[in-house]
Amino acid sequence: MILRALLLLWLAGAALPLRADPFRIATFNTELARAGPGLLLRDILSGRDPQVRAVAGIVGRIAPDILVLQGIDWDLEGRTLSALADAFRAAGAEYPHRFAARPNSGLATGLDLDGDGRPGGPGDAQGYGRFPGQGGMAVLSRWPIVAEESREYTGTLWRDLAGALPPRLGAVPFPSAAAFAVQRLSSVAHWDVAVALPGGPVLHLLTWHASPPVFDGPEDRNGRRNHDEAAFWLRHLDGQGPDPPPEGPLVLIGDANLDTLDGDGRPEALRALLRHARLQDPVPRSEGGAEAAERQGGANAAHRGDPAADTADWDDDAAGPGNLRVDYILPSRDLAVRGAGVFWPPASRADPALFGADGNAASRHRMVWMDLEPLP
Repeated sequence: MILRALLLLWLAGAALPLRADPFRIATFNTELARAGPGLLLRDILSGRDPQVRAVAGIVGRIAPDILVLQGIDWDLEGRTLSALADAFRAAGAEYPHRFAARPNSGLATGLDLDGDGRPGGPGDAQGYGRFPGQGGMAVLSRWPIVAEESREYTGTLWRDLAGALPPRLGAVPFPSAAAFAVQRLSSVAHWDVAVALPGGPVLHLLTWHASPPVFDGPEDRNGRRNHDEAAFWLRHLDGQGPDPPPEGPLVLIGDANLDTLDGDGRPEALRALLRHARLQDPVPRSEGGAEAAERQGGANAAHRGDPAADTADWDDDAAGPGNLRVDYILPSRDLAVRGAGVFWPPASRADPALFGADGNAASRHRMVWMDLEPLP
């Protein structure tokens, strides 16, 4: 009788659907990009670069299960990402599964895309960059990446986005019709990376790193591009993209380079994403962000947003934007949020090895993390 009861209990449990455990996901613009190809790999392999060590220390401290990175240099053989993953493993965070496709940054076009009259500069690449792959992106995961369910949209032409806001000077396309005809939308990349959660569903990461909405002229090329890079995901979620949107759980995650309340830019598309019916915005916060805004003053004093939600520590003088919320994790509503934060401790508790004297030893950006659990 006891064996029969145990068998019935086992069969009942086997009939239940598998459920994934809570997991931690994070996004981090490391600002590790270097001025020339191979230099970041050199600095990582040296084991002595203070910025690399600070970035690795932060990754080891937060230890996300899935990590989305921006601001790292891409190379064809993946040697730089492999070396960086080794540094993360030495810091206590191991990622055997990685995704890093070629970005638009530094991809030469041979045309004058920025309108300065001189083709061949970093602003004339498909995305700003001095060499192919400068300041690319990567996804690192403890669990397998499902290649057949992952998608790249990095080659999408800007002109093909429904409702795009192309740059113009008067009635003339900027800088020319020929240039805009080949201009890709992504300044770095747009990816849908599928990760197989253990005992659970496939999770889709919709990730991007948008252009700063500044450093241009009256045509507002960068501001319009930044808007449309967010609008791409808006169209995608609404079924107007090149592929149907994922049906299961997803996370919109990355560096939008835009604050919806403060700083420059066109926030309409990002605001629409923050209130999209399929997404939720838990607004991760930190003590250090609020403290820094009060201590630094300057541009921060006029901000309307909650400084505890800031994710980047930028110049606070009259010319600077101050600290802003520009890095986002927006999970779908079929994911329960169990915790969230911005890794920005108050100055009195900040590890000098990770933050340095000015707080920005690793990056001016702070890692944003979230603990999620698929709903049954």
